[in-house]
Amino acid sequence: MPDFPQLETARCVLTLLRPELVPLLQVYKQENEAHLAPWEPVRFASDGTLEEVCQHMAARSLQGFMDGTAVQFVAIDPKTRAMVAGCNFTNIVRGPLQACHLGCSVDAQRQGTGLMREVVQAGIAFMFDNVGLHRIMANHMPSNLRSSRLLQTLGFEREGLARSYLQIAGRWEDMVLNSLINPHH
Repeated sequence: MPDFPQLETARCVLTLLRPELVPLLQVYKQENEAHLAPWEPVRFASDGTLEEVCQHMAARSLQGFMDGTAVQFVAIDPKTRAMVAGCNFTNIVRGPLQACHLGCSVDAQRQGTGLMREVVQAGIAFMFDNVGLHRIMANHMPSNLRSSRLLQTLGFEREGLARSYLQIAGRWEDMVLNSLINPHH
């Protein structure tokens, strides 16, 4: 079994989402269902139970890591052992692009505490310094002001607006396109 990344921040530990962490992911998803619903795709009954969805996500995360196409972190509070945030770097493309997409979420009770910034900063440093990427792209709905502020704080630059880009909460939504360039490349 390969060495999985483990990043320590002031308030949590980031580690790769993998099958043995499904129970943590399931509780996180259950407790934050209403909080995350406006920003996520609709989950259908045909997707399976929440446990099955979480198992599939963890298996896909592990396979993506092994294939070099994704690094999906769960942030765990070392005191409570609960998942408090997620930070995903997906669609990793090598060759002349050397880029990926960032997605993140934080527990509803921890909004506004700076935890999301702490987690994403650690993830970005790993992707630039250890994975060697040149560019990280992050998109958000125009109405998601928290994500907009977070990305600005982290140094992302707005690159444009993609109309009807993603189906979120059952509707096609516009997305603000942002990117961060590795300052060491």
